[in-house]
This record gives sequence, C-alpha cells and structure tokens, in this order.
Amino acid sequence: MTNDLIQKDAVEIRSLLIAGDITPLDLIDALEDRTASIDPMVNAVPTQCFDRARHHAKTLMAKPMDERGLLAGMPVLIKDLSNVEGVRSTMGSPIYADLIPDTSDYVVQDLETAGGIVTGKSNTPEFGAGGNTFNDVFGRTLNPWDLSKSAAGSSGGAAVALATGMAWLAQGSDLGGSLRNPASFNGIVGMRPSPGRVASGPSANPFDTLAVEGPMARNVADVALMLDAMAVHNPHVPISLETPPSSFLSAALNANKPLKVAFSIDLGITPVDPAVAKLCHNAAETLARHGVDVIEAHPDFSDAHDVFQTLRAHGFASSMDDLYRHHRDLLKPEVIWNIERGLALTAEQLADAERKRGAIYANATDFMAGYDLLLTPATIVPPYPVEQRYVHHCNGVDFDTYIDWLAIAYAITLTSLPALSLPCGMTDQSLPVGLQLVGKPRGEAKLLSHAHWMETILGRMATPMTPKG
Repeated sequence: MTNDLIQKDAVEIRSLLIAGDITPLDLIDALEDRTASIDPMVNAVPTQCFDRARHHAKTLMAKPMDERGLLAGMPVLIKDLSNVEGVRSTMGSPIYADLIPDTSDYVVQDLETAGGIVTGKSNTPEFGAGGNTFNDVFGRTLNPWDLSKSAAGSSGGAAVALATGMAWLAQGSDLGGSLRNPASFNGIVGMRPSPGRVASGPSANPFDTLAVEGPMARNVADVALMLDAMAVHNPHVPISLETPPSSFLSAALNANKPLKVAFSIDLGITPVDPAVAKLCHNAAETLARHGVDVIEAHPDFSDAHDVFQTLRAHGFASSMDDLYRHHRDLLKPEVIWNIERGLALTAEQLADAERKRGAIYANATDFMAGYDLLLTPATIVPPYPVEQRYVHHCNGVDFDTYIDWLAIAYAITLTSLPALSLPCGMTDQSLPVGLQLVGKPRGEAKLLSHAHWMETILGRMATPMTPKG
C-alpha cells in the first residue's frame, strides 16, 4: 500500500481522503517509510516530525469530513526558513541550530487550517541565500537524478523530496528563483505567485514584494491544489490579497491552450547553456506544431541586474543587520557580502533602483497585454557539480557575483508577474530542464490553465523516482 500511495498524485490522494478510502495516518506511515529509505541518499528532509503529524492527524480525524479543510489531512513539507510550532527551525544557520519556535509562520498556520499536516522541514541554504542547497547545520542536499549534482536552491530540499516521493506537496519561497530553479533541476513544478497572493510573515519587511511563498508539487494540478490552500487573505500582512472567489485547481483542470506566446531564450541579459537552449527551443517548436503562435520577443530588462542587486542587498541589510552585528562570525561569506553591500547603499542608489524597477514593471505589463504567456528557460544551466557553491560562468561568460547566474529568474521577480517552472525535457546526460512560464499581472488562474495544457503536450517527468548514483 505504501508504494501505491507514493505513486499517486496529490489531487487523487485528496479524493481518497474525502471518500474515506484512506486516512491521514495511512499517508503519514507511507511517507515515514519512504523517507527512511530515500532521505539518507539525498539529505532533503533533515528535520522530520512524524509524531507531531500523527497527533495532528488524530485531532483532524475527530472532526466531520466537511470540517477537515480543503486538504483534508494531506501531508505537506515546510521549507526550513518558515517556523513550525514545536519543530526545530534552523534557517540553515548555526545561529538558529537549536531553535524550537513557540508559534508557526502565517503560511504554516494557513496550511494547517486548510487541513494540511506537516511531516517535516526541507533543507535550504543559510537564510535561503544562493542557488545551491547546503549549510553548516545539515550539509548538502543532492540531486536525485545524479547524486554528484546540485539540487539548486533555495527550495532544494523541497524539490528533491517531491521528485523522490517523500512528499506530495511542499511549501517553498522565491526571491531570485528559489522555487523555480530547484523545480527545473529536479523535474517538478514550482510556482512563484504574485506578491501578496500567499501571506508571508511575520516579517521585519512586511511590505516586501520581492520574496514570496509558493507551492511546489510533481505536476500542475497538484500545485494549483496547494495554492488554493495557501492563497488566504491575512489582515496582518499589509500586501495580502483577498482570498480568490474561485478555485485555482478548477482553473488548472480546465486546461486551455495559449493562443499567442512570447519566447525568449535569454531575455537579452544572460548567457544560456547550449543544452538548456536546445530543450527550450524544442519546447517552443512543439507548441508551434500544436497551433500556438510563438513569437520571439521579450520586454526590456537591460536594467535588471543593477536593480535586483541593489534591492536585494537593501532587503538583506534591513532584515539581517542585527544578526550581522552580533553573529558575523557565524554567517557564510555570501550573506555577509549581501548585507555589507546593502549597508553601503546610498539614498540615491535606492531611489534610482526603485525608479528603474517601476519602469521594468510598466514595460513588462504593457508587453504582456499582447501575449498569453512569456516563455524562457527556468534556469540557464543544467544541474552542476554539488561541490560548486554557485555557477561561476556559462557559455563563455564569467559572472561577477554568486547570484548573476540567476538573472533569467530574478528579472521576472522584478515584474511581480506570476511564474512557474514546468519540466520540458532531459539533457543528453539525463538531467532535467525546466521552462519558465510567465503570466499576466495577478493572472495565476490563467497561468495554471495554460501550464496544465502545456504539461499534456510536453509530458511529465517520471516521478516519483529512486535516486541515481
């Protein structure tokens, strides 16, 4: 029964729960068995809380079925940047290595209110900084398609757990691609929703529109189901959007072909590995053969590098200045660099970055008025050796900083447009590659509908899978 359950999609699992054919305890047992056999190979879920999950499940099962919430007892994984009450929550940092929080973050509260049951914390780089999941508390998370490769980050543990059947649904977060990059590297789906769509916090920067929480799963419909559970208005969050009147899952299942899409291999700002470019071009050609009007075009992102670097650094400085002053010796070099760059910014630099971001947003929204989607690679490289802290160069171009290789994702972050990574094929070395789908402003429903149609055309990865050496 364990293997049968692991192989099923989340939408089907939820239907079985509602029908009473299985219980949340059956699912917890299945995940505990799967995690015990798989996680020692990949180190994706270093903190597990199955006893807490069983207690939560029994409390939920004492309620009538119509009071068990949207997820009805579905297990979920939480990224180790979000606090879960009573569960070790480290942020991947030695500073918080032994923290047991008294309260859960808003996103966890919303998922549990919706009938989600937390079974563990997924691994993340220290404070989510960087596109490779490693830290001094738990070590490296390995890519299951090739254990010598990076899982990307910062939601790397979540993506690996999904790909290998240690979760059906996982929460992640995204600033510069932290949902989209690991989704691409691991052959699953990760969605960055519009800022405010999912309530984030409590936070020192409650007005932040760069970092968002979002859903991850093995397919588009399951991502939509989880977004339904996460997209809840929270009056404590100043940018929180109203709870949507209709279901994202219904929108996804009503799969609609996009009529006209823009396609850009590089957004005019980044090199791209030839293997990635080939697969993304193949995906665009496949869509064209199925009647989609594919136009090679993109908005103007010429200022994206400077704008993102400045605003990201400001965010690090404003939220982590106290940690820097009192625990600098415990922070990794990349985090120190980000904070120090932020502390050195001038008012003129910040003002310039805000003005230019406004122009990027205006340009992108005007551009998207003419297209159903903008398509790009989700990442510019296939999975790289896990020993590398980050990608230093690509296709003959050397990068100046540890985040330059993420430009194709963080350029979209600046627009506040919803985006997701959808698997689009495997390289000659059998490594997954994702296609980034960017939707219209606050257009999650249509984005999911188009993504589900594209998933039927491009195919899904063979997940859940057993890690390969």
